[in-house]
Amino acid sequence: MDYIKADEVFPKELFLKIQEYAEGKLIYIPKKKESRAQWGSKNKTRKKIDRRNYNIYLDYKNGENVDALAEKYYLSAKSIWRIIRQERSK
Repeated sequence: MDYIKADEVFPKELFLKIQEYAEGKLIYIPKKKESRAQWGSKNKTRKKIDRRNYNIYLDYKNGENVDALAEKYYLSAKSIWRIIRQERSK
């Protein structure tokens, strides 16, 4: 994240008011909720996890037991059960 000078972005009146409260401090201004990207959407991590979860569910439906799936996917049995429930409800 690059820093920008507040006096170059805000109108002068607003800049002076902010300066009264936070002179010399770093301030983070978050994006609006509607502007935020969903977790993992930029680097395709979300798609990879969704595909993994679907494969776990398919393996379970094809008869693999939860302990074997936990070992295969390096997850806890509790996580495997959670994934199965989520995929079943889709």
